[in-house]
Amino acid sequence: MLPPLILLHGFTQTRQSWRRTATALGSRYRAITPDLPGHGQAALRTPSFDATTAYLRALAPQEPFTLVGYSMGGRIALHAAFTLKLDRLILIGASPGLQDPKEREQRKQADETLANKIEAIGVEAFAREWGRLPLFTGQPENVRAAAYADRLRNTPHGLAEALRGFGTGQMEPLWDRLPELTIPVTLITGERDEKFRALAEQMAERLPNAQQVTIPDTGHAPQLEDPEGVARAIHHSGSPSSSASA
Repeated sequence: MLPPLILLHGFTQTRQSWRRTATALGSRYRAITPDLPGHGQAALRTPSFDATTAYLRALAPQEPFTLVGYSMGGRIALHAAFTLKLDRLILIGASPGLQDPKEREQRKQADETLANKIEAIGVEAFAREWGRLPLFTGQPENVRAAAYADRLRNTPHGLAEALRGFGTGQMEPLWDRLPELTIPVTLITGERDEKFRALAEQMAERLPNAQQVTIPDTGHAPQLEDPEGVARAIHHSGSPSSSASA
């Protein structure tokens, strides 16, 4: 049986966002790409890190397995890594949270304001606004169009609830717990994603068994811009090299 590999998408995406990456991985893994709560065709239930961790365990009961998470999915994956038995953890453009309580509360309030806005203006208008964020500057037009189409698979209430449950402000910071993760952790970021490359460097200093991989000529969503490069990075994760470019 092929080794299971679960890929968790980011906020506003669906399982379809992994389609090209899963194809590039070929027959080396049993790629599992769930819709996370509030997204796509997933049944809307109260989003929580603990409930989603239990859901991941049900998806791959043959532990250990490899867990991959992008952005919001990376937050969920990192939280789950302290409970699940993993052989590898791969984070793409992810953060361990905000350490300052005041900053975390401000972000939580900002996320609630955004959640209310999504419910008020609808998915189409929000998807256009979200795609124009500086975070996605430099995305090729075909990637931008595909990302917009994927966002339209969601509902306003679903996205709002996902933000309320999995937003950065909701997440307890995990910086101090990073030294507990002794499994191989690969931190993938796009070359243009300066903010998250810096975060990855800080995380790597605290993780006992980490490597950084930079995907050239990509931004915050390298799995959309260069799925083959991300697939290679996933396949080679856990190698002795501590830093690399795919």
